[in-house]
Amino acid sequence: MPDLRISVLDQSPIPEGFAAGDALRNSIDLAQLADRLGYTRYWVAEHHGTRGLACNSPEALIGPIASATTRIRVGSGGVMLPHYSPFKVAETFSMLAGLYPGRIDLGIGRAAGTSPKVAFTLQRDRRQAAPDDFREQLDELLAYCANKTPYHFQSPDIWLLGSSHDSAIWAADLGLPYVFADFINPNGAQIARYYRQTFTPSELQPTARTGVAAWAICADSAEEAAELSLSFRMMMTMLFRGRSIPVPTVETARRFLEEERLLPDQVPVGRRILTGTADHVRENVEKLARDYDAEEVLIVNIVHDHQARRRSYELIASAFNLDAK
Repeated sequence: MPDLRISVLDQSPIPEGFAAGDALRNSIDLAQLADRLGYTRYWVAEHHGTRGLACNSPEALIGPIASATTRIRVGSGGVMLPHYSPFKVAETFSMLAGLYPGRIDLGIGRAAGTSPKVAFTLQRDRRQAAPDDFREQLDELLAYCANKTPYHFQSPDIWLLGSSHDSAIWAADLGLPYVFADFINPNGAQIARYYRQTFTPSELQPTARTGVAAWAICADSAEEAAELSLSFRMMMTMLFRGRSIPVPTVETARRFLEEERLLPDQVPVGRRILTGTADHVRENVEKLARDYDAEEVLIVNIVHDHQARRRSYELIASAFNLDAK
């Protein structure tokens, strides 16, 4: 697939023994590497109240990353809109788009990015549950960004992110580019197909654009890649049990899985993780892109060792012959 674009979705993992600041600096370092290697875009995710992921505010990290890079697009993967005022999101990303013209993406999500308790804590008004009005919020945000109100904004490139059928419906109806989170729900190919089949052209986007975000860990050997994945497997297993932890070392994760008598390939339940050498990962990423009929794949991974994470993205860039500089 010679025209397949490869990008990065970064969750800013906090390795055991390090602080959140270290993880955020790792994100900037990885973004600089991705910029040199020729990745298309670098998106940062939003999570709250977790000990393992450092980025609570994508908009606070996008600026430093864009400033530290030169050509790669930088954005949110995504801003969890239910937590915010659409007007404030439009203002913030208009500022970023003004500072870094032609390089800023606004990826929008609906999920809380946290537990129900923390999501409630994020509400300004806690006297009642927040309304389920995402579509109305989205309409309002798009009106601001399209300058259909008295206020003027410089618009970023807007994407809708999702892992369910609802997101595909909204993206198709509003004529937005769409990224499906296969790393959350590995059964989304049919949903992405529905988006393409029902897409309505808009002023923002005349034709459907599909991306898929996928877990992929690459190393010099298949055995090393499988070992590196153990950290994430333990971290997510603990999260599913209600306990948030930093990213454990491979050694800690191996002991945990052995003591729990868990087979690595079977945890975390319901998640797809691509691991292996560069050629093997490329083959599987291309198959995934064909399944989703996607023009772009965003690679996401969590490992304890930042240097191993850098190496993973270097190998993937080489396998896809990205335009390094």
